[in-house]
Amino acid sequence: MSYRVVVDSCGELTNEMKQSGHFVTASLAIEIDGYHIVDDETFDQQDFLRRVAESPNCPKSSCPSPECYMELYHCDADHVYAVTLSGELSGSYNSAVLGKNLYKEEYGEKKIHVFNSKSASGGETLIAMKIAECEEKNMSFEEVVETVEAYIEGQHTYFVLETLDILRKNGRLSGLKAAVATALNIKPVMGATLEGTIVQLGKARGMKKALDKMVSHANEDTTDQEEKTLIITHCNCPERAKGVKKMVMEQMNVKEVLVLDTAGISSMYAADGGVILVV
Repeated sequence: MSYRVVVDSCGELTNEMKQSGHFVTASLAIEIDGYHIVDDETFDQQDFLRRVAESPNCPKSSCPSPECYMELYHCDADHVYAVTLSGELSGSYNSAVLGKNLYKEEYGEKKIHVFNSKSASGGETLIAMKIAECEEKNMSFEEVVETVEAYIEGQHTYFVLETLDILRKNGRLSGLKAAVATALNIKPVMGATLEGTIVQLGKARGMKKALDKMVSHANEDTTDQEEKTLIITHCNCPERAKGVKKMVMEQMNVKEVLVLDTAGISSMYAADGGVILVV
């Protein structure tokens, strides 16, 4: 059976995924000081980070419309899957579900399933890769859905950011945690709950210690490591990401480690210097 995977643009696609023909992106949008940015291949991270640094205002994001999702579902593929940013953090999941309903009204029945990643960034990437892995094994549509939903339940997301201001201003984090993080160079180690909300897992003084603690959390939480692919995404800090990869290789026994640069929405939330780890 042929298949298509629609990934909202908070999830980064590898070059291999882009070239496979199975993956398409549903672009979110960002606005800062009246300047509109579409989170697609035209996204300019350096220009965006400059605008954020120069602005007193917080950038705002908007999710793809249900109509956008509907049209992305409209293809020759027998099986269509959507992977979205955590439903607790964005309206993208609800929009994707509404798009599925619109598709049925407009075009009739089709095997479409929307996955709430309960994560973001590399978490979405790994879920999309898992879907492809299942499809390449010739699983039925129902088997793919069941297997991937179980995979999502076992996934872990962690991150350490230079600043939590964007998360705080967008209501994703309490002001208290953001204020405490700023004082004395304390860097919180953050993670995602099973429901897809953000929680503080620990803290450390200085970025390097916080990143090491993040990898330690991943090592403690991850079972069957030799079967797992781990993704590190970073916002404008490739050397820092390389350092995290080195920590992972020293502490963990995962099958593969991929390092990706954040796209638009991930860049907005991670902010300059942020690192996200998902396994």
